[in-house]
Order: sequence, then structure tokens, then C-alpha cells
Amino acid sequence: MTSISVAQTKLHTHREQFPALANKIYFNYGGQGPMPQRAMDAMTQTQAHVQQIGPFGNEAYSWIAPQTQAAREAIASELYAPSETITLTQNVTVGCNIAMWGIEWQAGDHMLLSDCEHPGVIATAHEIARRFAVEVTTCPLKVTLNEGDPVKLITQHLRPNTRLVILSHVFWNTGQVLPLNKIAEVCRNNHSLLLIDAAQSVGLLPLNLTELGVDFYAFTGHKWLCGPAGAGGLYVRPEARENLKPTFIGLNGIVVNSQSQPVGWLPDGRRYEVSTLAYPLYVGLREAIAIHQQWGTSQERYEQICHNSDYLWRRLVALPDVKCLRTSPPESGIVSFQLINTQPQANLKLVQFLDSQRILTRTIADPSCIRASVHYFTLESEIDQLLEAIQSFHKLVKN
Repeated sequence: MTSISVAQTKLHTHREQFPALANKIYFNYGGQGPMPQRAMDAMTQTQAHVQQIGPFGNEAYSWIAPQTQAAREAIASELYAPSETITLTQNVTVGCNIAMWGIEWQAGDHMLLSDCEHPGVIATAHEIARRFAVEVTTCPLKVTLNEGDPVKLITQHLRPNTRLVILSHVFWNTGQVLPLNKIAEVCRNNHSLLLIDAAQSVGLLPLNLTELGVDFYAFTGHKWLCGPAGAGGLYVRPEARENLKPTFIGLNGIVVNSQSQPVGWLPDGRRYEVSTLAYPLYVGLREAIAIHQQWGTSQERYEQICHNSDYLWRRLVALPDVKCLRTSPPESGIVSFQLINTQPQANLKLVQFLDSQRILTRTIADPSCIRASVHYFTLESEIDQLLEAIQSFHKLVKN
């Protein structure tokens, strides 16, 4: 058996762990990844075990605590960060809110966002601006998709009073990857904190947050990590943690004395956790991370993702009436494209047609496009079927 056929056999065997891949062709990893069976089983078994021993009691809590810590350490291993820097959250938006509201804002402070941020983050920024008389402005990074220097543009939009810069590591609409190491240095030299929306980067990019230099990195487990919805986290750089105050406060994040009175915050990422974590979800996320790591390192997975996105991009640009947003192969798993010279709402109609063929993609409003996201276990044959379906759609609308 050749090395290629061995690799293909390994990949097909690996894919069998994801039940959702058995009856559809999936290109929505950027929205929600399919869960592996082992993760689902771990969640069910965790809940059943705790119910068996009694959900509220010393035995239960003695069992739950190490399970939660193991999940925290699994996340930390994927991010190359100390486990004490990780706060367990429900999703990216919660993590961003912890960072944004934890800053002690002063009237006249400045907050800088890119023009590719999630509506939830934008709304939070506007509410902070309203309450604390903070000015919020936008840096037009969308124009740097195919040319231009995002670092230079961010530098030009920084002010002496810029307290916080908010950026996505990988843009959810175009798949552009920002050079965060350079941006972090620029922000640090300006004494500005840097918050990263990592919805599209954790589980996709190889990461080392200890070296990257960002202050806050908010992520979710249900996209590229293929974990359950409702389990995510926030990395807070130790130096930034000293001045980031908890907004929501509960028993999980405080130190109490012998009279059960609060006397301070926990010295690590747990200080931003409130109470009663949905621990079965984090057990499921831990199992999902383990399955990815068993297939290969984060670098190996990323290289395969880039191989798949390169293959998809090259097939798309060869089609008539199709325009990719990127003029070169993307450096992420997100490949966005538009239909040109076609009828109104063609993008939406194509996505609906693909859905009828059990090929799942999605539309994006700004810029108006279709987004297909590929993972390391996406098959080239699946990409071929996507392209064949697009060509079939073109024939239908022209007849």
C-alpha cells in the first residue's frame, strides 16, 4: 500500500468518528463544527455518572473538579498557554464582554475596532461608549484583503488615548488572517490593550498565545474544535489580569474565609467565572480536542486545511461567473466567493440549491458572498462535488 493510500485510509477512518459527515457534505466549520461521537458519549456518561453518585454532594464535587481542570488544561495545551491564564466561558461573545467591561473606562478614552467585527462586539462597544463617554472608531481593514498593510493602517488609527483595540484574528467573512504578533507590538508600544475575537482561529491556526503577546483572546469550542455549543474560553495575559476587574461575580471566582465571607479574587483565570459551569460540555470539548490532536499537531492540521482551501480556491477561480474574494489562495480554511453576471439574490439561491443537494454552505451579507469553510478532514472528492453542484446550478438558471 502506498503512503498516499495509507493516508487516505487513515483520513476516512478518522472521519468515521464524526456522525454528521456520513449523510452530508459539510462546509460550515466556521459556523459550527460537527461533534465527534466520543465527545457526545463523554458528555452523556459524565451527566449519568454525576446523577448516579448524586449531583450535589462531596463525592460529586470531588469528581467534577478534576474533570473541569482537565478540560482547562486541554484548552491550554491547544493554545500553548499556561492553564491558569484560561477562563472557561460559554462562547466568544461572553469572553469579549469580560474583557471589554472589565476595563476601568474613563470619559474621553478611545476604543478602536476593525470593520470586520461581529455585531455582538460592536453593540457592546457602543453601549460602553454610551455609558462612559468613550469614543469608538473603526479601522477599515477590509480594504487590505488582497493588498495593503493592516499593521500600518492600525498604527495610523491609534491615538495616544486608545485604551483598547479589538480585532478578529481570522475575519469571519473573508478568511483574512491578521499578523497579530506585529499588531500586538504596535499596540504595546502605544500602551493600548489588545482584545482578539478568536472565533475563527482556535482549532484552525497553530497558536502560541504566550509568544503572541495579545492581552485577551476570546474563543469558542463549537466551531473549528468541533466541540459542543456552550463551551468556550478566554485567555487573559497575566500582566493584563492584574488590572482587569470582574464584572459578573460569583463563588467560583472569589476567595472566602472560614466564615464564608469573600476576601478577594482567585489569582488566576477562574476569577472571571461565576458559578455552576456546565461541566459535561467541557468534558465533551476536551474529548474533541484529544481527537484532533491524535490525528496530528496543530501545525499539521493547519497545513492540511491550507491544502484543502488552496484546492477549493483554484477550482472556484476556474469557473465562469464565479469570483473569489481573495485573489490568491487563502491562508485559512475560509473560502468566500460571489456569483457574477447572474440573477438577483443568486448567492442565496445557490446556497439553497446546495442545501437541497445535502451540501451545506452559507451566505454572508457584508460583503455579499457565499462562504465555504474546509477542515483538515475535508475530502477533495467533497470539494469536487461542490464544484459540480455549482455548475449544475448555473445550467439551471440559464435554461
